[in-house]
Amino acid sequence: MSTAEATILLVDDHSVVREGYRSVLQKQPGLRVIAEAADGAEAYRLYKSEAPDLVIMDLSLPGIGGIEAVRRIRQWDKAARILVFTMHENAGFAVQAIRAGARGYVTKTSPPETLVRAVKDVLAGKIAISPDIDHELALSRISGESSAADVLTPREFEVLRLLLAENTTEQIAETLHVSPKTVANLHSLIKDKLGVGSDIELVRLALRQGLLTEV
Repeated sequence: MSTAEATILLVDDHSVVREGYRSVLQKQPGLRVIAEAADGAEAYRLYKSEAPDLVIMDLSLPGIGGIEAVRRIRQWDKAARILVFTMHENAGFAVQAIRAGARGYVTKTSPPETLVRAVKDVLAGKIAISPDIDHELALSRISGESSAADVLTPREFEVLRLLLAENTTEQIAETLHVSPKTVANLHSLIKDKLGVGSDIELVRLALRQGLLTEV
């Protein structure tokens, strides 16, 4: 086995999906999948124990979402290289993933060669964004509307995601390992930052910005 192989941790809650892109990646010389995780907490544990060269992270995961998992891994290891590979084509999620510390963002509708190229780019220290997301990011910059992704921190965005998924304050607190009071404070801060006065307005904003269908 070559000592030059780059090791990869795959994170996706669907085993069939993991099997599919493990097969694609391991056909590439110099790439080896050494571990797989089905949720963000497991990804964090495996990153610390296995020290892979690259993490390929989905965003829609049980418990903590992919963005929060990215944030935690990068908080533990500032040099971690993480590539988001997800169905979410909303530019807001891409902005938040990069802000949390991801080095790339590729959608699952992209052809396999786009994923492979992004993997190699991130391993080489580059930023990799799939063309469809590049287009969405460009459109979001000229739309003129301030989005949730522009004003919220990754932790606030994760709380928003969990709120939109109809989690209670107590459930969010348990998922994020914080107190219910902290969640309540973040909930209030999110509404203040987004300029809404109620949860109904928050839902309307999420619908308008395409976030509610993406959680």
